[in-house]
Amino acid sequence: MRAKLRSIKAQLRQRMHWPIPEQGRWLRQVTTGHFEYFAVPANGRAITACRDCVTDLWRRALRRRSQKDGCTWERIAKIVADYLPKPRIRHPWPDARFAVNHPR
Repeated sequence: MRAKLRSIKAQLRQRMHWPIPEQGRWLRQVTTGHFEYFAVPANGRAITACRDCVTDLWRRALRRRSQKDGCTWERIAKIVADYLPKPRIRHPWPDARFAVNHPR
């Protein structure tokens, strides 16, 4: 997760002056892909922590856009609710996933 957050931070630095909707669409794609892969049972706390870290990185990038900072936590919460997906477990437990009934 640290490597992914490091790459997101670098990309946010490059995309800092993009409009917020474009940044949001890009971050939605990145976090959705991360959640699709890592959202396995018993990993809920980790993907929630990942979303929180991405939120903080995005907040920091938005705050650095000007000297007159208008990014309060309420505004960031609204932006994040609009663009970032909620983390949820997307894969079933292995006993349900591998429970195959063969017609014999």
